[in-house]
Amino acid sequence: MNINAIVATRMTSTRLPGKVLMDLAGAPALVRLIERLKQSKYLNEIIVATTTNQEDDVVVETAQIHNVKYYRGSEEDVLERTVKAAEAFHTDFIVQITSDCPLIDAETIDCAIQRMLEHPYLDYVGNHLVRTYPLGYSVEVFRASELSRIEKITKDPADREHVSLYFYERPEQYRLSNVEAPWILRHPEYRLTLDTQDDYMLIAKIYDELYPQKPFFGLYDIVKFLQSNPHLSESNRHIIQKKAR
Repeated sequence: MNINAIVATRMTSTRLPGKVLMDLAGAPALVRLIERLKQSKYLNEIIVATTTNQEDDVVVETAQIHNVKYYRGSEEDVLERTVKAAEAFHTDFIVQITSDCPLIDAETIDCAIQRMLEHPYLDYVGNHLVRTYPLGYSVEVFRASELSRIEKITKDPADREHVSLYFYERPEQYRLSNVEAPWILRHPEYRLTLDTQDDYMLIAKIYDELYPQKPFFGLYDIVKFLQSNPHLSESNRHIIQKKAR
């Protein structure tokens, strides 16, 4: 059984171009994410799914340097790109992570994977259907075969852009499960996603503070740091998050 993380990423982000290569404690954000994904107990492969654009050559080079797989496909049709990336590496279960999440930890990822493995009748496991984790800590798990079927039938531009949308907008059709954060870590008000310059400033401060002492710091460490420095968690709270619909 191949359980593979697929990280859709490109250099031409609309809000913060080049964000995946912005420095976090001496390495690009994408590299920090790859390092953290490699700590998972369940992932067989990490696949960086990028575009055929020349601007994304550097993304491919980063994947190669850090010994992870890559796939190049459509810039706009992220659903097709993800399906083809999964097929290229014989994926059974896709673990969907976005490159906006350089703080996500292996423990959070493995909780979602474990839920799927323990309950094989499920079609989809995520942790944002009812958000208890901070924004930027989202993980989703589903079968590659079902995503391939969806890719063949949906023409909705929102589905093509937001890979897993088709699943969780149809709860009457799919068996969905939501993983909730432990009580001590329930901070959905925290914005830990990398989407704007203010987001970057916060995430960079977290890395500067925590990485030198504990490279694979987890959500508990982040929460403890932000609770000690409440002004930091307020620094990007004004940002309006883009919606899938």
